[in-house]
Amino acid sequence: MSQQSQFALLKKRRFMPFLLTQFLGAFNDNIYKNSLMLMVAFAAAESLTFNSALFINLAAGLFILPFFLFSSIAGQLADKYEKSLMIRRIKLLEIAIMLLASVFILTQNYVLMLALLFLMGAQSAFFGPIKYAIIPQHLRENELVGGNALVEMSTFVAILAGTLGAGLLMEIPEAKYWIAGVVVLLAVLGWLASRKIPTAKAAVPELKVNWNSFTQALQILADARKDRAVFQSILAISWFWALGAAYLTQLPNLASDVLRNAHETTSWFQ
Repeated sequence: MSQQSQFALLKKRRFMPFLLTQFLGAFNDNIYKNSLMLMVAFAAAESLTFNSALFINLAAGLFILPFFLFSSIAGQLADKYEKSLMIRRIKLLEIAIMLLASVFILTQNYVLMLALLFLMGAQSAFFGPIKYAIIPQHLRENELVGGNALVEMSTFVAILAGTLGAGLLMEIPEAKYWIAGVVVLLAVLGWLASRKIPTAKAAVPELKVNWNSFTQALQILADARKDRAVFQSILAISWFWALGAAYLTQLPNLASDVLRNAHETTSWFQ
C-alpha cells in the first residue's frame, strides 16, 4: 500500500473512528496507570499499609493479569458477536469505571484505585481481540498492512503520551482534580468516537463459547505451535511487552527511592 493511500485511511469513516477509539482507550489506560504509580511513589506512600515499591509492582501486575485471565474468552466473543456494538458497550464500561475511579482519586483511596486498575485491564483485554478482528472487515486486502501500521503507531503514541501526560498532570497544583477530570473526559470521548464505527457483522455467530479460559488458552497455544512462524512471533511479542513493562514499572521507584528526584524525572526516563 502506498504511503499516500495509507494515510488516506484517516479520512475514511470505516477506519478513522475505530483508530480514534482505540487511541483514546490506550491513552486513558496509561494516564490512569502511571498517575496512580506516580502518586504512590512520590506523594502518598505514607498513607499505605505497605511500601510503595510493592504497591507499584502489584499495580503493574494487576493491570496485566486480566489479559491472562480473559483474552481467550474475549477472542471467542469477538468472533461470536457484532463488533461495533461490543466496542460501544466496552467503552460504556470504561466510563463507569473512570467515574468510580475519579471518586477514589479525589479521596486518595489508593487501594480501591488499584482494584479499578484491574477492571481497566479487564476492559482492555476484551477490547484487544475485537481491535484486531475488526480491521480485516473494514479494510480492503491492499489496505491491511497500512491500516495495521497506523493502528500500531497510534497505540505506541498513546502509551508514550499517556506516560508523559501523567507526569505533566502531576506537576499541576491540585493535580488530583485534573487527573480525575481527564480520565473521565477521555472515556467519554472514546465512547463518542465508537458511536461512529460502522457495523462489523459476527464472523462465527453460531460459535459455542468455552468459558474455561485455561483450557481455551492451551488450545490456542497448541494451534499456534503447529505453525512455527506464528508461535515464534507470539513468543517475541510477549517478550517485548514483558520486558518493556518490567522496566517501566521500576522507574517511579528508581526516581523516588534511589535518585531522590521529582516525578518529572520519571517522565523523562520513560
